[in-house]
Amino acid sequence: MPNLIKNVQAFAHQKNLWKEGAKILVGVSGGADSICLFHILLALSKKYSFSLHIVHVNHCLRKKDSDLDEKFVINLAQKNNISISTLKLEKPLNFSNLEDQLRQKRYAFFEEIRKKLNFDSIAVAHHQNDQAETVLLRILRGSGLDGLSSMKAKNGKIIRPLLNISKKEILFYLKQNRINFRTDKSNFQQKFFRNKIRLDLIPYLEKNFNPRIQKNLAILAETTAEDFAFINNYAEKKCVFFEISENNIRFNCQQMLSLPVSIQRCCLRKAIKKLRGDIFNIEYGHLLEIEKIIKSSKNKNQQLFFKGLKITKKGDIVDLHL
Repeated sequence: MPNLIKNVQAFAHQKNLWKEGAKILVGVSGGADSICLFHILLALSKKYSFSLHIVHVNHCLRKKDSDLDEKFVINLAQKNNISISTLKLEKPLNFSNLEDQLRQKRYAFFEEIRKKLNFDSIAVAHHQNDQAETVLLRILRGSGLDGLSSMKAKNGKIIRPLLNISKKEILFYLKQNRINFRTDKSNFQQKFFRNKIRLDLIPYLEKNFNPRIQKNLAILAETTAEDFAFINNYAEKKCVFFEISENNIRFNCQQMLSLPVSIQRCCLRKAIKKLRGDIFNIEYGHLLEIEKIIKSSKNKNQQLFFKGLKITKKGDIVDLHL
């Protein structure tokens, strides 16, 4: 088994994830992945003079087990003389969209602490298997190039040092170094869509089609990200006709239709992201519905509603609002 710390170090250098003396928040749940990430960054901190700070969110979904996770992470911080910030989510959540809600609350807390402490970045423990799962999930939901490019090693203040590391390598590292971690039993529950992909679909594909499917999907995500970056930069220069105001983006249909279809869709994603802050759960079908309105020759005013957005068309003018 290759040296995991050296692999992470080489990947971080390739992706420019940090600099000497960086101040890094580390998201630690207590599970195998985040515990591995923490110990690797702790080891590298001696070489790069990192300042580390742990952030932990207790989602309170597993009652006693969630509290034990929190206690485990606090003890980890104290044992290694690392400061820590924790958040306890005690308000009930809507289970129909639970994964998205938890993700948003978790990242909002991480960013709040990063700004408060004036840290450089937030390290999270997504790895190669997570990347493969995300690609498959987005394919099944009808994603475009942006979705297929999936998670990036560096996205704003978020860094993912383990993104080219497999789950097998993580578990081997922990076992080899006798490092304890917590096991979240909800990761084995079929009620979450991502778990179905991890537990059922990927093992089926590995057994019946390609044992390297996870690595290949991760490579697909990276190469697609490079291609999409070029398209995205080109679209940025072509979206100058958008009129942007608070909670509203307006454009002329004829100007939009003069662009190649791929650039039109990229511009629409940019507009939606500008309004919502993200394009999570925005699928290919949603873009097609907007395109229908843009191309429509009907004289009457038209409206469309989805994912908290309102799209209206009057004459040749389209407005996107929250």
